[in-house]
Amino acid sequence: MNRRVASLMLFAGALLWPFAPSAQDYPARPIRLIVPFPAGGPSDMFARLLGIKMGESLGQQVVIENRSGVGGVTGVDAVARSTPDGYTIGLSSAGALSIIPFMIGKMPFDWQKDLTLVTLVARVPEVLVVNPSLKVTTLKEFVDYARAHPGKLNFGSSGVGSISHMAVELLKTEAQIDLVHVPYRGAAPAVTDLLGGQVQMTVFDVPVLLPHIRSGAVKALAVTSQMHATNLPEVPTTAEAGFPSVLSDNWYGLVAPAAMPPDILNKIQSAATAALRSDDLKAQYAKQDAVTAPTTSDEFAAFVTTERAKWKPIVAATGMKFD
Repeated sequence: MNRRVASLMLFAGALLWPFAPSAQDYPARPIRLIVPFPAGGPSDMFARLLGIKMGESLGQQVVIENRSGVGGVTGVDAVARSTPDGYTIGLSSAGALSIIPFMIGKMPFDWQKDLTLVTLVARVPEVLVVNPSLKVTTLKEFVDYARAHPGKLNFGSSGVGSISHMAVELLKTEAQIDLVHVPYRGAAPAVTDLLGGQVQMTVFDVPVLLPHIRSGAVKALAVTSQMHATNLPEVPTTAEAGFPSVLSDNWYGLVAPAAMPPDILNKIQSAATAALRSDDLKAQYAKQDAVTAPTTSDEFAAFVTTERAKWKPIVAATGMKFD
């Protein structure tokens, strides 16, 4: 009986073998890279540039699929639910992995069980800006003004739980000021209302605000990063402005479904990290003030753990919920 069972198992294995994913044949068709935000934004651009370089290395096209919703959670969940054969990977931002999990009752995926963290992709400094009508020129002046006018200043964000939202919540906590949150569906409408004076301040990725800073339409007060932004060297960091704990770099990472065969995962990771270390991709990202940040899977996981520990108490203190 045992011989018969063993024979049947071998026979079944032989039948299934041609369909099992193999690094030797991988990739045999285009790879899907899910971006959890609409086309045209920073995450979409970073993903497309990365996909082109990875495609050159892997010998197959990397096709971008935009799947937005719930602050990036919908797209990352689609990756977590996909077949772990190497043909679906995805980009995640800070929100889906380290902020929104503390704002909703139940996440559709467990980042430690349902995902493979491939590599951190890039870190992007953010800049705090105000409408010039506010007549402040430094972050300290802004904080002093906000303390003198509690609940009278509005700030715009790209949505509840976004890094642009949490950056200001962090400032509110550290500076002990009262600002009114006005969430928008993306950065563009928030910036439009900032320019029009409907909101008085906001924090966004440097590339989003750079043209308006250079034109004088908005006033940059501080970069919420440990380092100066390449394209805004004259703007002080939050530490230099007196608020060293207000750090809110945006970041993006490459994720894949859990249980992916190690040999296929190695191919994906090698292609991604090689692309991120290439001089031309570094230069293209730098134009957007982004710094490529290739890591191992373990390093990426440790980074996410640190980010979650940072944002969890901020979310708890505000009682914010994602509607």
